[in-house]
Amino acid sequence: MNYLNKLERKFGRYAIPNLSKWLIFGYAIGYMFYYMELFTKLPILEFLMLDPAKVMHGQIWRLVTWVLMPPSYSNIFFYIIMMLLYYQLGTALERTWGTFRYNAYIFGGILFTAVGVMVAFFVLRAFGVAEAYMMGYAVSTYYINLSIFLAFALCYPDMQLMLYFIIPVKIKWLAILYAVLVGVSFLQTGWTGRIVIVMSLMNFLVFFFSTRDYRRVSPSEIKRKRDFRAQTAPPKMRRGDGTLYKHKCAVCGRTDLDDPSLEFRFCSKCDGGLEYCQDHLFTHEHVKRS
Repeated sequence: MNYLNKLERKFGRYAIPNLSKWLIFGYAIGYMFYYMELFTKLPILEFLMLDPAKVMHGQIWRLVTWVLMPPSYSNIFFYIIMMLLYYQLGTALERTWGTFRYNAYIFGGILFTAVGVMVAFFVLRAFGVAEAYMMGYAVSTYYINLSIFLAFALCYPDMQLMLYFIIPVKIKWLAILYAVLVGVSFLQTGWTGRIVIVMSLMNFLVFFFSTRDYRRVSPSEIKRKRDFRAQTAPPKMRRGDGTLYKHKCAVCGRTDLDDPSLEFRFCSKCDGGLEYCQDHLFTHEHVKRS
């Protein structure tokens, strides 16, 4: 990821340390606005959501304020537990990647979402899709948090989480489950929801594909590995009856065909690369040709 290295050298000093803390703080503000809306009956959250039509009418703050909207309003206790989990995962990723790369990952997801929603709005509106005007209601930080979870699972697939504080589950299986659920949501929702899902997870997709080593599946690399195995494989020799064997003891003459359980080793003190079975490896006389 050379492009990130170059960016870090130029802008690394501007990275925000402990970014997860500020994300959680923003969600807390959004949750506070939600309860204020319940008591005052004022549509406070509607002034925060990413509504492309209203952004085009000058309400440009929506390009940023949608990040304050928490992923869920259903249960405050469940919300607190999930936010603590995402804080721990995000902090661990920041320690693993470094502050700048974690900043780039989070802000990349926010930027992809905002730009993708705006572009999709113009495209859908050009084709006369009325669903485009409801796009703001589909945008939330749920998939940004999901991208944090998926990135952590990719870095630490075998780490265990206590599901319901009781059941130990490897995080990679939870990530696969979440990926399946997202896939089902992608198929069941409309074009607006699909665009939001893809753009919100674009930072994870970029991270995933940019960290793959595609050289190992290239034709030249496959040929190199095949040639290496052929060159380093033990030579196959033929017995008097025509059968092939790989190992033969230089003392007793037994081969791996005579007894598959026999172990054979080369002697480093003998000249000529002689091989011995386990019964004669330490009892044979060393052969010196000089």
